[in-house]
Amino acid sequence: MLAQPDHLKPTSHASYDVIVIGGGAAGLTAACVAAAEHQSVLLLEQASTIGGTTAISGGMVWIPANDKMAAAGIGDTLDAARDYLRATAPPADDDRLEVFLAQGPKAVRYLEAKTSLRLRPVKKYPDYYPDLPGATLGGRVLEPEPFDARELGRAFALLRDPLPEFMLFGGMMISREDMPHLRRVGRSLRSAFYVAGLLLRYGLQRLGHRRGTTLYLGNALAARLLKSALDLGVELRTETSVLNLIEEEGRVCGVTVFCAGVTRELRAKKAVILATGGLSHDGKLRTRYVPLLAGILTATVDCGVARNGATLASGIGAQLSAPTENGAFWVPSSTFIRADGSQGIFPHTVTDRSKPGLIAVDGSGRRFANEAVSYHEFVKAQLLSGSAAVPAFLICDKRFIWKYGLGRVKPFSMSVASDVASGYLKQSSTLARLSDALGLPSASLTETVRVFNDSARQGADPAFGRGGDAYQRHLGDAENLPNPCVAPIENGPFYAVAVYPSDLGMAAGLVTDAKARVLSQDGSVIPGLYACGNDMASVMNGAYPGPGITLGPAITFGYVAALDASSLPTTV
Repeated sequence: MLAQPDHLKPTSHASYDVIVIGGGAAGLTAACVAAAEHQSVLLLEQASTIGGTTAISGGMVWIPANDKMAAAGIGDTLDAARDYLRATAPPADDDRLEVFLAQGPKAVRYLEAKTSLRLRPVKKYPDYYPDLPGATLGGRVLEPEPFDARELGRAFALLRDPLPEFMLFGGMMISREDMPHLRRVGRSLRSAFYVAGLLLRYGLQRLGHRRGTTLYLGNALAARLLKSALDLGVELRTETSVLNLIEEEGRVCGVTVFCAGVTRELRAKKAVILATGGLSHDGKLRTRYVPLLAGILTATVDCGVARNGATLASGIGAQLSAPTENGAFWVPSSTFIRADGSQGIFPHTVTDRSKPGLIAVDGSGRRFANEAVSYHEFVKAQLLSGSAAVPAFLICDKRFIWKYGLGRVKPFSMSVASDVASGYLKQSSTLARLSDALGLPSASLTETVRVFNDSARQGADPAFGRGGDAYQRHLGDAENLPNPCVAPIENGPFYAVAVYPSDLGMAAGLVTDAKARVLSQDGSVIPGLYACGNDMASVMNGAYPGPGITLGPAITFGYVAALDASSLPTTV
């Protein structure tokens, strides 16, 4: 068991006003809000660290018409957001969607007033379908302000690390603002000094810590909420599995937990809030919501042996989403084995597919999609293409892999030998030999690249229109003209990585009402039980309209659930 900081001791009481299960953004938000409302709060986490999938994520929070937009002079309205969601999302629960739109800005305002959470608008980050009615080119998505982990003291050990593949030099996180300087470090004196400053700061931090203490992205978001929970007096308990919910007289009034070899009951005088991370790792339930072709790969944090919220709530008659094949938020991922023997999963979100000089091909060696669309849309195209596109192969040349990297291979890597030796990265001197290494028809891949290159030299992609909207161009390379997303693939050696459908979280989950209360099979409220985050069936109903549409609702409904739970009368 992880050595616990002084404030993280075995549960010191048998009862609390509110018990929260899960330590990601939704659970931490719910715990912080309940504690800020003067409730006694216990947060239970099955892992040895706090942060869940939030801590390894990009940390973006999609909140339309938020106050930060207005302060930055970016216009938006709830009516525009409604128009955009009508155009992008399937028919959904209008009541819950209205709560999300109305309460999202209030949740951010509340958390910034009562906790250490600090968010800022990403002024230039388009919605994923920027040409549809109501879309914006930036501001709806918020990101956490950088956080100095030294403020956590010994509790820094409780924070889940980012994925090692997203850190440099064994522990240095970098921001979006750092990336251009890293790319220009050999061409700009200003960037060289900037990067030297980053390295000096990181070196000094490592003198006293096992990794860098300047945190960004989802790690900063989780860290800020963790600090807030501790400051507000939330009692935390890690390495604790919840075995079942306790229900008496039709009301959820506690949980049975297993920790350190001991089983015990803990009472919730007002409510239990589920925020365990959803169904991604539940092999049995997951099959109800994804196509068979999608398999079982997930980029979310494994919940281990602990029961997820859906399983816990189903045990007392809770209602789950209706079966569908649109129950996941998709991302293409590549897989590998780390040096310590653990399986690594690299989610190909924004680092490579949109950059100029890469294509994706299926098993026939032909392109099947616009590589620069959102990760969700890319996997939808994979699945629509059938088994020929699972896996798909991302193809590039030496110029691309040096400048942008490919999957877990970082930009400016002096050697890719270890990734080639492991089989993760395929490398060949010619496209024909690369085809042989991948098991693809060599004539087909060679012709695919030839046709692509003929147009790419002029910055065009007549086959799929790559770079055809503001979102795609935003994630390309602005220095590559005339099209930030298109360049030829010409100079060997050539490289390839296989990518598979995986999820960033499930859209399917427990059915809740507008107050985040879990509903029973007959549609009635289960008193004392709430769900938020990926445990709650998403208000997006399987659509992925913009960056942060999992964390935006997670924080909003964590806030909504905690406020409502705090208003309940205390039960004995």
